[in-house]
Amino acid sequence: MVTLAVVGAGSRGTSYARHAVETGQARVVAVADPLDVRRDRFPEAAQYADWRELAALPRQADAVIIATQDRDHVEPAVRFAELGYDILLEKPMAVSEDDCRRIVAAAERSDAVFAVCHVLRYTPYTRALKALLDAGRIGEIVSIQHLEPVGWWHQAHSYVRGNWRRADESTFMLLAKSCHDLDWLVHLTGKQVTRVSSFGDLKHFRPENRPAGAADRCLDCAVEPDCPYSAKRIYLPRAGKDEWPLSVITDDVSEAGVLEALRTGPYGRCVYACDNDVVDHQVVNMEFEGGTTASFTMTAFTPALHRQTRVFCTRGSIDGDGNTLTITDFVTGRTETIDTSATGDATARGGHGGGDEGLVDAFLTAVATRDRSSVLSSPGESLHSHLIAWAAERSRLEGETVALK
Repeated sequence: MVTLAVVGAGSRGTSYARHAVETGQARVVAVADPLDVRRDRFPEAAQYADWRELAALPRQADAVIIATQDRDHVEPAVRFAELGYDILLEKPMAVSEDDCRRIVAAAERSDAVFAVCHVLRYTPYTRALKALLDAGRIGEIVSIQHLEPVGWWHQAHSYVRGNWRRADESTFMLLAKSCHDLDWLVHLTGKQVTRVSSFGDLKHFRPENRPAGAADRCLDCAVEPDCPYSAKRIYLPRAGKDEWPLSVITDDVSEAGVLEALRTGPYGRCVYACDNDVVDHQVVNMEFEGGTTASFTMTAFTPALHRQTRVFCTRGSIDGDGNTLTITDFVTGRTETIDTSATGDATARGGHGGGDEGLVDAFLTAVATRDRSSVLSSPGESLHSHLIAWAAERSRLEGETVALK
């Protein structure tokens, strides 16, 4: 039985820990979070208001799940590595290149089992697609088109009203949201990126796009019924459900608790009257070793769906929508569709299409057996994915193609 400590018992930390316990392979023995209502989610565990209290003790568990806010990853990650814990670290690793390198160096010094939560690598869909490509059935990858449909209400929730709305308080959009996708493209090709260019900005969620007559809060707004970003429409139908996204906006998920959160908290604000500055759309062009190319689009203005991908190879092509893969063979001219559907949708509430569960299972297996092969990315590979994001952001801001060493 693997013993776990949870550092940061918010939405993601709780989700990973619950998956681990539900497997029957793990139990949570310690939890550190400033909020007692979150610590109380693990009543059998020793409770600490600050992770430093836990880190001041000899090692209390086999492994630690670190799911604090992005800017608070580096210190606990380095310290728990020094203490000999195996580490499951929520993405992004950190919000600066230097801090990411500090974490990687600490993990490598400790010889810990170390996994960054790149959950897209672990979905049944990805495993099936990767196996097809690695088998060479349709030849060599030449180019890829990849879309991340963030979803209109998810953008409003997390990146306009929520914790990741400002680069100075969290980090820029591509690192916060789409390091998943950059990592996934590296995983799919099996190659590193050599050059990057990128374009994008904050187009819509700006004060000048505020409708006439709109109030500062949705509960007071005369035009709210006609607004796609209505907080009343997004949150109130979910009242009573202790799950993402309600679990983010309030710890009291009753209708009264949700209304109070919308009346007083950040998630009830008009999306045109927030202090957000991260982009709502961005494209990234990548060149890989050997000349393979990929184009990636992240946009807010979609339904919240699975990623959509087209892979163009020398002997065939694959169209994927996160659930099914349609393969066209250039030799026979035939098409074949493979259904890889998993329980749950593409959102955090749905477990990212089986990715959360797959990641946790892989991590627990590695911790229990000391065989790291189930963890699908090394510390260095995760660092490379993050470096692509920084290169893309430099390109977006400076207007130049950026080379990665």
